[in-house]
Amino acid sequence: MFASLIDATNGLLNKVPAQLFTHPVVNVAVWTVIKFALFVLVFVMGTATVLTWLERKYSAVIQNRIGPNRANLGKWRLGGLLHMLADPIKMLTKEDFVPDTANPWMFRLAPLVAFVPAMTVFAVIPFGPGEHMMIANTELGILFIFAIGSLNVYGAVMGAWASNNKWSLMGGLRISAQMISYEVAIGLTLCGVFMIYGSTDLQDIVVAQGQMIAGFLPAWGLFTQPVAFVLYLTCAIAENKRAPFDVAEAEAELAAGYWTEYSAMGFAVLALAEFVEIVLIGCVGTTLFLGGWQIPGVHGDTPLTMIFQIAAFLLKTLFLIWLQLTIRWTLPRFRYDQVMRLGWRILLPAALVNLVVTGVALMFIDRK
Repeated sequence: MFASLIDATNGLLNKVPAQLFTHPVVNVAVWTVIKFALFVLVFVMGTATVLTWLERKYSAVIQNRIGPNRANLGKWRLGGLLHMLADPIKMLTKEDFVPDTANPWMFRLAPLVAFVPAMTVFAVIPFGPGEHMMIANTELGILFIFAIGSLNVYGAVMGAWASNNKWSLMGGLRISAQMISYEVAIGLTLCGVFMIYGSTDLQDIVVAQGQMIAGFLPAWGLFTQPVAFVLYLTCAIAENKRAPFDVAEAEAELAAGYWTEYSAMGFAVLALAEFVEIVLIGCVGTTLFLGGWQIPGVHGDTPLTMIFQIAAFLLKTLFLIWLQLTIRWTLPRFRYDQVMRLGWRILLPAALVNLVVTGVALMFIDRK
């Protein structure tokens, strides 16, 4: 049976023109799949999976606790690392509860609506030098991030409404208002970065950060737009619904907010989407403010140099991920009114002032 199947497959392949495998479209498609597999499936999903363990272990270290350590294979516990295997097994075997709702399909679809946009945005992140070190090369990279990344709010709101739960609905209302508010501030914040580097193409922005200021300081966004970096990180954490901005799922007030009724894989996908967004915030922050794959003083296009540059991008991203975890377990949760006041009365005016100061500074620089 298997021999006949193999012969039939070989016969079909022999009928395919040899030129197909060297066709430019096929070549681009193959390399796109390879880049997606290595960057998104290996690095992004791998890091997000490790974060499901590191989130709990890091909080335990900060709070002088042991943390997750019960999952084991015989006598092997590996510091709780086996929880990364035990958790998905538990989620796959748990009952997938669906509440008595008017729209069960929307309830089931909501986690995917929250997860897929976060994964899609990585297509425009330049993780290395050259146009080939991006899954999709586009001149409107940051606008693509804004357009697609903002769609995940629909997943949270859909899940909250379809849960037929008053706590979930209240969490959905909070998250919709919160994300819309901070979208305005983060958009104005990043406009200063575009003005400095004169492009919305992420690869062009990274290349421009390879220059030096006064001969010794790299022209990273962290140094050319320090206020924008602080505003970006604050707004991005707020949009990801992470503490101290996790009012949409405040346990003491709303049980678990918009995902109160979710269990099994629905809960797992919503949680994983949050961790994927942590990685996304790190990637975008690295690209715009930490020089991306640039290493000060290191230039050239040799394979070894490229490997070091890709490694630099990944390490910078991991640093911003660590910073987010530290903020998560250091600051207490804001009240909902404090979250909204911070967004509209502090961050938005600060973003506008930063934009005006950047424009005035560029005007004087151009005159010189």
